[in-house]
Amino acid sequence: MSETVPLHLAGNNAPVSEEVTLEPSRVVGEIPAELSGQFFRNGPNPRTGWSPHSFAGDGMIHTIALDGGRARWYRNRYVRTPLYEHPGESRFALAFDQETGRIDYRVTTANTHLIAHAGRLFALEEGGFPYELTPDLATIGAYTFDGALRTPMTAHPKTCPITGELLFFGYRLRPPYLSFHRASAAGELVQTRVVDVPRATMMHDFAITRGHVVFMDLPVVFDAAQAAAGGPPWRWDDAHRARFGVLARTAGEDAPVRWFDVAPCYVWHTMNAFEDAAGDTITVIGTRVPTLWRGGADDLAGGLPVVYRWTLDLRSGAVAEEPLDDAPSEFPRVADSVLGLPHRYGYTTSFSLDAEPERSRIYAYDLAGGGVRAEHRLPAGHTCGEAVFAPRAGTGENEGYLMTFAHDRGAGTSYLAILDAADLAAPPLAEVHVPVRVPAGFHGNWIPVPAAEQPSAER
Repeated sequence: MSETVPLHLAGNNAPVSEEVTLEPSRVVGEIPAELSGQFFRNGPNPRTGWSPHSFAGDGMIHTIALDGGRARWYRNRYVRTPLYEHPGESRFALAFDQETGRIDYRVTTANTHLIAHAGRLFALEEGGFPYELTPDLATIGAYTFDGALRTPMTAHPKTCPITGELLFFGYRLRPPYLSFHRASAAGELVQTRVVDVPRATMMHDFAITRGHVVFMDLPVVFDAAQAAAGGPPWRWDDAHRARFGVLARTAGEDAPVRWFDVAPCYVWHTMNAFEDAAGDTITVIGTRVPTLWRGGADDLAGGLPVVYRWTLDLRSGAVAEEPLDDAPSEFPRVADSVLGLPHRYGYTTSFSLDAEPERSRIYAYDLAGGGVRAEHRLPAGHTCGEAVFAPRAGTGENEGYLMTFAHDRGAGTSYLAILDAADLAAPPLAEVHVPVRVPAGFHGNWIPVPAAEQPSAER
């Protein structure tokens, strides 16, 4: 492998050149019959074959449709955004209107996540509007909640399992830097309020509890001068305080955000957050690195992410912090049914900065049992991404399946692995192999759909 190939384009990070619809080549094991729906995964796939950073690649969705124990088809499609329609052009040039100074948030890579809400599918990337898709991955277009959304939308919104509301935020590079949004279960944007922060920071994720949202104002800051000179727009700033902000979910415009100082760090993703029974503390669990990009955009020497816990004392204002593991991992998830609520189990995937790691591991944490970690070891030469939880109907928190796209480096092809979440060390229940390579990507979801409502492979 040439040393000139950057990490984000090397190995299974390299993009694929074709959009295809095809039948799986084989199934190993038995697909659980109760799984009817689609597994979706989003990720960067630069249309030109090159991008300066993984964040800059055009969004490509990969999906496999399952129906009553059968694998029906696999499909991959680009999200048709202005950046897709103008390959290789500058995002800044396409989005920024020099006469008005306004930014067109329709200009986005849409390359980070895919969620379902109120009967719609959205491809997300934190710098722009969500893009609505059909289940067969045709792009409908930018979605703004009937014009009510005027900021970008985070790639990590949270759906409350109690109310069905979609809670999210958007950060901007100019004041107001941060806004909180709440959409009803029916899809109406019912609340938008500004959250006062001193400058633009890269706020990738946040957390929710039963009654609050938790923002993370951390020391990766926007540098306008650096960006104007053609350099990376984000950098580490030791002078910027690291802090978590707690806001009541239904608070009015004038309600204060309560800020808690934490040790300097960056948090890409939260696993979950919850309040104790008395409402005196909020626990936040996520993956933490000590620093990020201190020496520039190519500096990844700030440490590897590990699962970490912060306990915010709402009475005293104190914060207790502790690592829960020393094994590097990322992409933390819980069952959707416990999002924002006390939970026992969480899942992550091993993390490496190697373009071709020996293998991937999927971890399950029993937090009630002191953070005991179970793991699933993929075969040598097999790597995977985020493991998504799919529940069994009417069962306990960890009674369900973990689903992820895996890559077989020797064969040059990929497969959907379906694991028993309660018996992670066991072999996969099923592997749905496809005769193509699914590149490494970011995030996705399992979305149950009755077989009669799924699109056909011919569409």
